[in-house]
Amino acid sequence: MLMTKEGRPAIRALRGWAISVLQDAGAIHECEEHGWAKDRTDPHARERALELARHDHPDGVSPADAVAEICSVLDSIGDTCPECPPSD
Repeated sequence: MLMTKEGRPAIRALRGWAISVLQDAGAIHECEEHGWAKDRTDPHARERALELARHDHPDGVSPADAVAEICSVLDSIGDTCPECPPSD
């Protein structure tokens, strides 16, 4: 018989949604070598992601909470990969 576990906490799912929106908008990308998320520092891409959050947020999440999660993810991601050597 198939057994299922309880779903993941909403905050974890919301964070994954925010990362997906940021990737789709072009605001973040992965380090090709290590896979870390990196901020593209593109203000237009950030604004596209925020607009998506305001108008196409997940069910049960307010537009304000969706925007806050996008901002939280952006604040947690740097523009360099922590594993890549610094470029001189």
